[in-house]
Amino acid sequence: MKVGFIGLGAMGSAMASNLIAAGHHVTVWNRSEAATEKLASLGAKVARTPDRAAQGDVLHSMLANDQSVREVFLEGGLLEAMDPGIVHVNHATISVALARQLAEEHAKRGLGYVAAPVFGRPDVAAAGKLNILVAGHAAAIEKAKPLLEVMAGKLWPMGDAPERANVVKLAGNFMIVTAIESMAEASVLARAYDVSAADFIALMTSTLFASPVYQGYGKSIAEQRFTPPGFALPLGLKDVLLAQEAGLAAQVPMPLAGVLRDSLVEALADGGQSLDLSGLARVSERRANLQQRKK
Repeated sequence: MKVGFIGLGAMGSAMASNLIAAGHHVTVWNRSEAATEKLASLGAKVARTPDRAAQGDVLHSMLANDQSVREVFLEGGLLEAMDPGIVHVNHATISVALARQLAEEHAKRGLGYVAAPVFGRPDVAAAGKLNILVAGHAAAIEKAKPLLEVMAGKLWPMGDAPERANVVKLAGNFMIVTAIESMAEASVLARAYDVSAADFIALMTSTLFASPVYQGYGKSIAEQRFTPPGFALPLGLKDVLLAQEAGLAAQVPMPLAGVLRDSLVEALADGGQSLDLSGLARVSERRANLQQRKK
């Protein structure tokens, strides 16, 4: 199949690599051309402009946020340049409002649109084991399905309204941040009584909380290993804010979201821009002043 891929961060690059390995003809574009070099060595064609990647059967995009998606697809005029009949599969974690707008704008132009945000870090993407949420018109999904299956451990249908996939992604990411905040606070409590974070988290993540989110982020917290980021801390704040926005629009109170927002802002104010989301644990440690108390 003739495939385009726009947005080659750690996630997008891993996903596009799997499409190339599966034998598809992949054309890639990224704002930073350096990110295309590895994929070119694997056999991808490199587009100098995004419209050259949007000529084929299916266009995948994995951009960072609402602003990037708007700039490329709406303000940049890419929708007008896309081949008639192409299906755009948007993997970005975006707001519910933008998800609805994109569906409308694609429909106006006779273009297929599928919302397909993913759960999984870059290593999971590289292994082709992502959990991919899928929402859109059945015909568009069916066209993109063989490509999605290459990248996914499982596809999770969310209906024909694209924003359903996006709100589930936001709700899931909200739960991830909640898990990290709870582990951070609980492990600092244990440390205050001379129980190591490693021992505490090993116990919790092999018994009561034996799940990938707790185990993966818990290990990072126990080892104080917050770089390189798999899920960058600023993106965690972005997603919590989008969850709050979606909750407000639907009149759904989310009191925990305010706590998480403030902790994330505090982490960023303390220089956490380049840290993994697990770096949120530094906030709990600093609030408890553990380092000073142990002196």
